[in-house]
Amino acid sequence: MTARGTDPGSPSPLSLSRGEGARGGLTSGGLGLLLVAATLLLLALGTAVGSLGWEPLWSQAEAASTIVWDIRLPRSLGAWLAGALLGLAGAVAQGLFRNPLADPYLMGSATGAAFGVAVLLVAMGASPGAASGWAAQFGLAGAGFAGAVLAVLVTLGLARGVQHTLRLLLAGVIVGVVFGALAALVMFWAPEVMRAMQAFLLGTTAFLGWDGTGLLALVLALVLPLVVAWSPALDALALGEATALSLGIPLRSVRVLLVAGIALATGAAVAQVGLIAFVGLVAPHLVRAAVRPTHRGLLPLAALSGGLLLLAADVLSRWLLAPRELPVGVLTALLGGAYLLWLMHRRPP
Repeated sequence: MTARGTDPGSPSPLSLSRGEGARGGLTSGGLGLLLVAATLLLLALGTAVGSLGWEPLWSQAEAASTIVWDIRLPRSLGAWLAGALLGLAGAVAQGLFRNPLADPYLMGSATGAAFGVAVLLVAMGASPGAASGWAAQFGLAGAGFAGAVLAVLVTLGLARGVQHTLRLLLAGVIVGVVFGALAALVMFWAPEVMRAMQAFLLGTTAFLGWDGTGLLALVLALVLPLVVAWSPALDALALGEATALSLGIPLRSVRVLLVAGIALATGAAVAQVGLIAFVGLVAPHLVRAAVRPTHRGLLPLAALSGGLLLLAADVLSRWLLAPRELPVGVLTALLGGAYLLWLMHRRPP
């Protein structure tokens, strides 16, 4: 999508006005290559960490390849894809709502998605690990999407739009707490699945298989081109609504499409790995700390960064206390909170 009156083949005036370049000698392309290389390294590590900790199986017998192919590889790839979706959703939310604190958690969409998934699982009488096959995965993703859309709509309704930042954040916090309580209430009525659901809602990649990983890949392949195509609108919004309207940006349509993209990405990720805190918030900040991209560069880099963060957390969660496994959502919350505290103290009040 291009702004009205611009040549699609020429650089966007918005890109030129905001600038896209290097910071500290690192370019967007260089950062992308660095993130891809780190991802490949962590994927190799992920296939070497099992239930007993460090267990490289590359030189062992045929049964080892089955463990790597059927358990460790889909889990590691799925963790990366879920993190990529959360990082992408966070970058879109921050651009759309013009707020660097916006992310799937603060907008209530993550807990809304968890509520939708909990309702479906309890209605089916199934635990997260028992939901296998493409039909079950599509059902979980659909329930997560519906819950996320509902939560975002309630947040926007309470905030009366996106113009008032403080009201929007307060509404997001309230909706997040309420939907989290509703998800807990749903589990309370189904004690037979409560234990598995509690582990799921703390954030875990243990239930990921090839079906769930394939669904996450499908959603990422659908959402990423959609939001990148509308990235000039996010650049225009960064300059103010009046400027965006003067450039011919159809703000209502853009908001509907991008909110749907945020909800779909968040719903699919939460349906597979539960509640994962801070990845959607931190990933875009890490990219901006390294380079100065427009949204066309920021969105894919935030996806790469989010995938790398969750994959690294997943490997650590399996490795640190082996044979016990930390909930990966707890680990991302601790690491993300520490990073934001450090960032807050670095900047003057």
